Amino acid sequence: MLSEDFSITKFAIPAVSVLIAFLAYTSQYFFLHFESVPLTTDETWKINIFALCIWICYYRTCFVDPGRLPKAQERPKPKEQEGDALASRQRWCRRCEAYKPPRAHHCKTCKRCIPKMDHHCPWTSNCVSHFTLPHFMRFLFTRLLACRIWRLFSGSVPHLYGRTVIFQALTTFGLFVLLLRSLWSIGSNTTTIETWEIERHATLVRRARVLGGYLEGPGGIRVQIKKQEYPYDIGIWANIKQSMGGSANFISWFWPLAATPDRQTGWEFETNDFEDPSMSWPPPDPDRIPIPASARPPNNMSMPTYATIQDEIDAFNLRKQEDMKRFQQGPGLQRRKPFYDRYKKRDNAQSDSDESETDSGGYSDEGEEAWRNAEGERLRDFGVDEEAEFYDEEDIPLGVLIERRKQQSAN
Repeated sequence: MLSEDFSITKFAIPAVSVLIAFLAYTSQYFFLHFESVPLTTDETWKINIFALCIWICYYRTCFVDPGRLPKAQERPKPKEQEGDALASRQRWCRRCEAYKPPRAHHCKTCKRCIPKMDHHCPWTSNCVSHFTLPHFMRFLFTRLLACRIWRLFSGSVPHLYGRTVIFQALTTFGLFVLLLRSLWSIGSNTTTIETWEIERHATLVRRARVLGGYLEGPGGIRVQIKKQEYPYDIGIWANIKQSMGGSANFISWFWPLAATPDRQTGWEFETNDFEDPSMSWPPPDPDRIPIPASARPPNNMSMPTYATIQDEIDAFNLRKQEDMKRFQQGPGLQRRKPFYDRYKKRDNAQSDSDESETDSGGYSDEGEEAWRNAEGERLRDFGVDEEAEFYDEEDIPLGVLIERRKQQSAN
C-alpha cells in the first residue's frame, strides 16, 4: 500500500530527464552508427552543446528558489510614486500569517506565498514565478530550437528509426503550444492566475450589470462592481523586459547562465495608471469576503458607553477573543452558496440568459471558490491553495494585529 505522502509528481523530474536524454542521445546513436549518413564531428558538437543548454535551463527551472516572503523587518517598502499605487495594496495570507504582496499567491505545494506566481509546474516540481519564469522560458526555447536542429539532420533517417522521429514530433508540438501561450503571457504581463482573475472579474461585471450595478456580499451588504482595467500591462517591451528579469539585454534573455532576477525585486510592480490610484487588483469580489458584515458594527453605529474603565476593558477583551476564534475557524465554515443557488429564485430572465452562456456547470457545493473559467479551470488547478487565496480580502482580526505588535516589540 502506498504511503499517504506518495505523489506521482516525485517522478516528474526523473521522467522529464529520461525523455531529454532519450531524445538527445538516442538519435545521435542512430546517426553515428548509420554508415550511409553518419554525423560529422562538427554536427555532433552542435547537438551536444544544445543538449547541455537544455540540461542547464531545466536544472535551473527545477531548483532555483521561486521566492519567499522576506521577514517583516526586512521587507522592502513600497515606492510611493506615480504609477506604483497598487504596490501599497495589503492582503492577508492566513497560511503565512503575513501580509501578501501584490501579485503573490499561496502555493499549496511550496507551502508559502510565491511572488508573481504563474502556476506550480508538475513537470519541474517547482513554481513558475518572478524568479523562475526566465529560466522556464529559456528551457522551452532551447528545447524547441534543439528539436528543430535535430529535424534538419533527420531527413535520411530510415523507417526503422521512425519511433524517435515520432517522439520528437510530439514533443515539439507540445513545446510549441506551451511556448506560444507563455509568449502571449509575458507580452501582456499576465500570469496564468491573473488571466483567471481577469475572467472572474468579467463574470462579476456581467452579473452586476443585470442586477443594478451591485452584487450582494456576506451579511446582505451590497458591493458595487465596475469594470476595471488590468493594471500591470505597461507596454510590450516593458512587459517582456520585466518578465525576463528586468534586463534590456536581448542576448541575456536566451543565455542559459543568465543571472536570476534580483531577490529584492518581485514585491512591487509598475502599473499603467489606467485606473484611479485607489483601485486595487484583483478587483472587489463579494465572494472573497468570508466574515459576515453582520458580525461587524455598522459604520454609523455610535460607540457604546461603559460605567467603568474595567467594563470597557472586559468588552474589548471579549471582542478580541471572538475575533481570534472566528479567524482560527478559517473560511471553510463561512463559504457562501454558489451564485445560482443564491439568485435562482429571482425572476430575472435576462440575468439567467446572460449568465448561462459562460458560467453554467462551473459550481459545486464548495462555494464560490469552486468557480471555473471558460476552460473549466479552478485556482487549485494552478497549484494555488484555494482557501488561503480566495479569502485573502478579510479584515485582519484585532487580536492578530495585537499579537504581531507584541512579537515585533519583543524582537
